[in-house]
Amino acid sequence: MSRHKPVSPDTPLSERLVAGLTYPLRGAALATCVLLALGQCLTIMPGVIGMGFGFFLWLARWRYAAACLVHTANGFADPPDVGNDENAAAGRMLTLLHMLVVIACVACKLFYAPMFWPLILFCSLTLPAIDMSLAFGDEASAFNPLQWQKVIGRLGAGYFIPVVINLVTGVLIMSPWLLAPGSGFGWWQPPLAFAYTYLIIFNLHLMGVMIHRHHERFDLEPEAEVLIRESGEDDDERLLIAVREMALVDRRAAIGMLVERMQGRSAPASLHQAYRDLLKREGLSDGLLEHGQLWIAALMAGDEARRALGVTQECMELDGAFLPDSPDHVATLAELAASSGMTRLSLRLCRGFLARWPRSPECPRLGLLAARQMAERLGQHAEASVLLGKLAAAWQEHPLQPMLVAQATQLQTAAAIRPTPAVD
Repeated sequence: MSRHKPVSPDTPLSERLVAGLTYPLRGAALATCVLLALGQCLTIMPGVIGMGFGFFLWLARWRYAAACLVHTANGFADPPDVGNDENAAAGRMLTLLHMLVVIACVACKLFYAPMFWPLILFCSLTLPAIDMSLAFGDEASAFNPLQWQKVIGRLGAGYFIPVVINLVTGVLIMSPWLLAPGSGFGWWQPPLAFAYTYLIIFNLHLMGVMIHRHHERFDLEPEAEVLIRESGEDDDERLLIAVREMALVDRRAAIGMLVERMQGRSAPASLHQAYRDLLKREGLSDGLLEHGQLWIAALMAGDEARRALGVTQECMELDGAFLPDSPDHVATLAELAASSGMTRLSLRLCRGFLARWPRSPECPRLGLLAARQMAERLGQHAEASVLLGKLAAAWQEHPLQPMLVAQATQLQTAAAIRPTPAVD
């Protein structure tokens, strides 16, 4: 539906605050924190070059944090991708504002130190109101003290959470000049850069949360809600509620409601799962297998192989001869099952592949995968050797044929040395 999953504006602030603590440690936000922290090492370069790198790092830091604010205010739960600006003008204004504040604080510390802490306190108090005003497009009055008062009045005591975080962030940013002026680059600067980048992203995300929670007071419509409405996802939620109510009275009618919906555009996983649950309760195994084929194909096309593997396992428990229709999907799922420790499921998929598509050039690779699991996990060295021997004879021109022969010989030797253990 959207680039990132939406979040309800009715979610309690305490819950959003706790979730927000991990926000800078997810997705593109974490990559930004790490890269900007490592980039701090470039500021060690002499003269104008080092200063230029420092300026660029601050520009990137504030620009991404501004994107997080707008993205969150639009109702999205996860950090935006780098370069994804829903409101580029607001992002530029927020970036310029914070760059000017940093420059003003440094200049104040260098040229008029008595005003340094009053300036830090003033910026900490006013920046959240200015940032939020800019984020919802009110550039004309963003710097008006009366507008600050309106913002504080709309948000109440919660407004002072970002104020405190702003103050802590300001102290962290200025700490090199406060604690060791003129000391040059130190090993502690990259971790420090990570810490204040984390706080900056977290704080602007939190401001976005406050805007989103009170969007009606600011006469805003979050983009996430628009996308949900346009995609029909809210209709799907209502349909799911109606299906659950109908299932209490007539499960067959509830199944019909879902069939009608899934014949159109692609349906979310919640509807597919509800459909399968109803089919199970009605004992419609054939319907489960037929739906399984369709849903596995859709999940694989959507890069949801792990969920597709779960559906495959469920279908194979209903019918031992079940296999997804696509040989490529079977091979991918067999490898995923093997890497996930689902040995028996992986072997069933490998054997099913070899039986159904014996002329596929993927047979040697799937045979090696099966043999390795049979030998290493089940101790079936002799059986694995026989399998590889048959494949080596059938695929004498295949690039993997020498490996098949070598592995078969090795497993045959191992089988002769020790007996095959009993398998439950």
